Amino acid sequence: MEMPVEKKESKTGAIIGTIVAVLLCGCPGLVGLCLGATSLIAGFIPGAAIDVFGSSDPRSAMLMGVASLCGGIIFIAIPIVVGILTLRKKKALAAEEILPPSEPLPPAA
Repeated sequence: MEMPVEKKESKTGAIIGTIVAVLLCGCPGLVGLCLGATSLIAGFIPGAAIDVFGSSDPRSAMLMGVASLCGGIIFIAIPIVVGILTLRKKKALAAEEILPPSEPLPPAA
């Protein structure tokens, strides 16, 4: 009689998905953070030559900086969530959850 062999879960798809999420979301998120920080700092410099979407108002640079920072944080959070959800170890189901109950059903009234 052979010993039962446990199947090992393949995590290749999860690792590839996490790497793709990092490349497509994490890297642009870091660029957005850098752009946002630069725009926000430039908005506080008096007399700086700022041109944001055709406006030379420093408040528009600060607004774009805050928006880029928020977008960058969201884009960085996406690969983190994808990695946690795909690479976590799933709980094994108990035997009573898999098999139907062994006792007979009560008669219908």
